[in-house]
Amino acid sequence: MNFCKKTIILGLLAILVNLTAEAAVIDRIVAVVNDDIITLADLNSGFEPFLKRIEDNYKGKDKDALIIKTKETYLNQMIDNLLIEQEARKPEFRIVIRDEEVQQVVKDIIAKRNITPEAFIQGLAREGSSMEAFSNDIRQQMIRSRLLRLQLKKKVIVGDEEIGEYYNKHREEYEGKEAVRIKQIILLLPRGVDEQQKANIREQARQIHQRLEAKEDFDMLAAKYSQGPGSEHGGDLGFIERGMVIQEVEDAAFRLAPGQTSDVIESATGFHIIKAVDKRGAGLKPIAAVREEIKLKLEDEKMEKKYNEWMAEIRKKAHIEIRK
Repeated sequence: MNFCKKTIILGLLAILVNLTAEAAVIDRIVAVVNDDIITLADLNSGFEPFLKRIEDNYKGKDKDALIIKTKETYLNQMIDNLLIEQEARKPEFRIVIRDEEVQQVVKDIIAKRNITPEAFIQGLAREGSSMEAFSNDIRQQMIRSRLLRLQLKKKVIVGDEEIGEYYNKHREEYEGKEAVRIKQIILLLPRGVDEQQKANIREQARQIHQRLEAKEDFDMLAAKYSQGPGSEHGGDLGFIERGMVIQEVEDAAFRLAPGQTSDVIESATGFHIIKAVDKRGAGLKPIAAVREEIKLKLEDEKMEKKYNEWMAEIRKKAHIEIRK
């Protein structure tokens, strides 16, 4: 090997050694939690959405101090999450959240927001997050929720007197509004559509309507043809109140009786076929109808308090070392 080649190879090796050393410095341990660690890379990755929000929205002069303080708070939250994971792994609990459970929760969240999965992912990206990070957060919440139920629910009791008192103090929350639960099949009109294209889409909607009249299953046709939200769930949009959807769909929805299907509805968005699933009227809901809802709400409030006490106790017993 000539001297020139040897010199180049030695130089490259030196660079690689320096890069490795630098990476080791950059990705260091920032916290030890019992037998687990949190690295700086873990911290920076999780903190990125919060940092982006501060950078984009905060205009104060103390921005650097706010970032440091918020990052400290986030690190402590990561420590709490790790402690909860460690508790959940104990033989007496063995809490396991399956990927399918997490995916279903994410799907439900996307459906409730009435947007496409693609739009949801784009929104996460704008916030400096990702679907993977969001799913991990959901998993953490599910682990925490199940562990809390196992550990603390037996210590939380909500009596009938408390439920009645809450109902009387919050009556305005139980003034129900008229609402209808609908399913929808929608064929969207592309931007710049011409009259011939529009006629073709209208005809496709009419043919789907004929199949519904022939007693084909609405959910299956929605899953196959609908181009709107909730198509994978049979086009179910849940309960809508007045003002929540475009006027043409709203007018038809509130005219239908449960079980009835509309004609093809034309709007600026496209061609809709909707089915009324259920209806609820306006007026004060009786306490019997909302008793379980109030009970769960009061349980959650008490559980939150118990959680803070339980978390303090777990922290007291744990070995936690934060490295600056």
